[in-house]
Amino acid sequence: MSVVELTPPPAQPLYRTLADHYLGAIRSGVLAPGERMPSVRALMRTHAVSLSTALQVCRHLEAEGWLEARERSGYFVRQPRRALLAPVKEPEVATPDPAAYVGVHARISAIVARGQQANVHIDLSGASGAATLYPSAALNRIASQVLRQYPLLLTEAVKPNGHPELQTAVVRRMLDIGIQLAPDDVVITHGCIEAVNLALRAVAQPGDTVAVESPTYYGLLQVLESLGMRAVEIPTSPRTGMSLEALEMAVQAYGNIRAVVVVPNLQNPLGSIMPDTAKRRMAAFCEAHDIALIEDDTYSPLADSPTPLKAIKAWDRTGNVIYCASLRKTFAPGLRLGWMAAGRWHERVQMLKFAQSRPNDSWPQVLAGRFIASGAYDRHLRTLRQTLREQRERMAESIAACFPAGTRLSVPSGGVAMWVELPANVSSMALFDAALAQGIRIAPGMMFSNLNRFDHYFRICFGLPPSADLEAALATLGRLTRQLSESGSD
Repeated sequence: MSVVELTPPPAQPLYRTLADHYLGAIRSGVLAPGERMPSVRALMRTHAVSLSTALQVCRHLEAEGWLEARERSGYFVRQPRRALLAPVKEPEVATPDPAAYVGVHARISAIVARGQQANVHIDLSGASGAATLYPSAALNRIASQVLRQYPLLLTEAVKPNGHPELQTAVVRRMLDIGIQLAPDDVVITHGCIEAVNLALRAVAQPGDTVAVESPTYYGLLQVLESLGMRAVEIPTSPRTGMSLEALEMAVQAYGNIRAVVVVPNLQNPLGSIMPDTAKRRMAAFCEAHDIALIEDDTYSPLADSPTPLKAIKAWDRTGNVIYCASLRKTFAPGLRLGWMAAGRWHERVQMLKFAQSRPNDSWPQVLAGRFIASGAYDRHLRTLRQTLREQRERMAESIAACFPAGTRLSVPSGGVAMWVELPANVSSMALFDAALAQGIRIAPGMMFSNLNRFDHYFRICFGLPPSADLEAALATLGRLTRQLSESGSD
């Protein structure tokens, strides 16, 4: 048999490249359910790899639910349970409802407060990984080194718009996603939510209308209400992101939209990824209609793709796109570090940043700059993506096994959370209440919209490592959903 060489891209190890090769064969039907996977010896011979690598390929596909091991028989293709679940329904494309704000902050705050006050032993409501998934030992080591090198760092005045070490590291990273900037173009912020807050304050005034995804991150709805702005919700696909057709309808219908806020890569909570053609169209449309485009790109480093996902700002030629990002999901949830490139609003953002919160502390900036400029950051991201992918596949399998008929699930190609559609007669608020009584916390769909459209949905985080407690919690959620469905909770 001839040797087939598959050269891995630098972003992942060889066993992952080979595993993805055979996963493609499984998904395309070349290797059908029940069919025997090529033996370990065949893999070694075909790809000229070691026994260890060949075993890693099979064990990786087994861990993700695509293969099953049979004693003395080898590995066989299996149909993952999650493949039997229908994907989350696509939204209807129609003229969005008029922009409104009716007490969303109070509603969201009440849900958050109830979750915080309850005796929770499994929290599945968040959108970040467990603390053990992040490079704490390396960060502690670098933090000590930085203070030894700069003994006055904690006592000297901070730099106005960001430390040069972090700014330089950031702009080098942004080259990978198609953005060319100078370090001085970057403003360091207290996380991505401050960046989005500053962007909104720079481009709009109280009473103005802002287009947002539907569903969208509830923190954005809180920010909009706190600024006295109105939100018009644009239907958003769980596969391709915000509907450009619906956005165009909204602009034609209302004519007073000042800004669009969008998460094109691994949207929260849907996990959708906008195709590059749609990113290009959105950038051009907003520029043509003099609408500021605010891009939240927090999650793209967590995508399964072996090549970085492009940002919408890669197609910005006039400074009309304000790019916002954060390190909290990918690097260190305990560090409130984000950044923004505000384009033609750069000077105004600088002024607003100083007025609102003053510059960020220098120590975490230097720490972050050094780490993300090193090869250690890329190694960490590869490990983090792989771990999250395995945890995502396990959770999807558990949901498919435990939840009743009528449940829908779209498994994202990265990120830290999934969007689950419940059977039509099950309220996510009822499930939230029942789960909270069992010490389990989820994020009900009502949090992600000002309109009452998503009560049959909830977001669930797959950032926790596998454990007996986690499996028991998922089984409990499935049992509670079945009980609510049978009793007709609506």
